[in-house]
Amino acid sequence: MSRFLNILRSWLFMVSVIAIGNTVQSFRAHGFLSEKLYTGQPQLVNGLQARTFGIWTLLSSLIRCACAIDIQNKTLYHITLCSFFLALAHFLSEVFVYRTASLTVGVMAPLMVASFSILGMLIGFQYLEVLQEPVVPHNKKKRN
Repeated sequence: MSRFLNILRSWLFMVSVIAIGNTVQSFRAHGFLSEKLYTGQPQLVNGLQARTFGIWTLLSSLIRCACAIDIQNKTLYHITLCSFFLALAHFLSEVFVYRTASLTVGVMAPLMVASFSILGMLIGFQYLEVLQEPVVPHNKKKRN
């Protein structure tokens, strides 16, 4: 396996572990979301929304951890990449469409993580293709 894919695996695992921390914070107190993420309209944040966000974050974490473990699984790789596109779209829409979030450190961090992860995973495709190419022996004769 290439060095790049090993670095990508480590990155995905680290992002997964951090997401577990965000999940715990979402379940402990929904003030975390209104103080750090949805600062544009913090009155809209409630316990139900915080727990839903926590479950979504936990699912994303599990997907990313699974990809870090089995990065050569193309289906899992695509699903993980899609999870980062969804996160990026979510936070951008909350800032620019719904105006429930502002461009604070709490929002910029997931935007940067999603962007860097998307870039890394798109670059990683070329290394996956090298791993996936079947090796065909030249001197092997076909048996009847």
